Amino acid sequence: MTENTRDIDEGVVTDFSTRMSYGSYLALDELLQLQRPISEPEHHDELLFIIQHQTSELWMKLLLHEARSARQCLIDDDLGGALKRIARIKHIQEALIQQWSVLATLTPTEYAEFRGFLANSSGFQSHQYRAIEFILGNKHAGMLAVFESDPAAHAVLDELLHEPSLYDEFLRHLSRHGIAIPASVLERDVTKAHVFTPELVPVFVEIYEGAHDADASNWRVYEACEELVDLEDNFQLWRFRHLRTVRRTIGFKRGTGGSAGVDFLQRALDLTFFPELYAVRTEIGQS
Repeated sequence: MTENTRDIDEGVVTDFSTRMSYGSYLALDELLQLQRPISEPEHHDELLFIIQHQTSELWMKLLLHEARSARQCLIDDDLGGALKRIARIKHIQEALIQQWSVLATLTPTEYAEFRGFLANSSGFQSHQYRAIEFILGNKHAGMLAVFESDPAAHAVLDELLHEPSLYDEFLRHLSRHGIAIPASVLERDVTKAHVFTPELVPVFVEIYEGAHDADASNWRVYEACEELVDLEDNFQLWRFRHLRTVRRTIGFKRGTGGSAGVDFLQRALDLTFFPELYAVRTEIGQS
């Protein structure tokens, strides 16, 4: 009978006494010690809950890294570079969306057995999630109060609050390349959430309707518009999966952080980052 094994290649490194290993490069000793259930007695499913949220935070860290870089590319008028980063963000979003299916295996009864140990800790307090909203344009200065006791997180959000969003920089990029963006948009108060601006819709109508002309020079701009729509669609799908997972697990209980729970998450679905890129769809082909 043939053994169900394979030989180790002769050149495989096995002595790491003086070499960097996979574990040391990734700091696995520290990383794998960071899952610390607090339920007493320790509940089997709390580890799932912790890992779900920790891995989400890691993906969000990467998403922010890419979003900041995409914004800088737009500042530098490198639209291709920005599109490359946004493409990666979309894949990160897909990973985040799929994670909800793992947490959804946590039944209401199982969660109830350790939920009380969470006290007031809540995903509502994720500064990285708020940072993503801010850099995409959904600014809310009042959210900074949640992070008064965390100076580092507060500083990150305060900085993003006062900086132009990804969408702001996209519109500025368009303006520098001869597209007539209204001055009111270019000069707006960037500490406020972007709101629907009717004057922008005809601008995008022209971009969309001219994208397929034989000599179309704005194809990349048209492509960028669609990439941003993909990004928002993914974000909304993430919000929806969050809502459905919470409803499946705790019903209509209040959130541990004091929010209205499902109702609060439901209202978030009405928030939008790039409203004109959706409004343009109604206008295309009307003339």
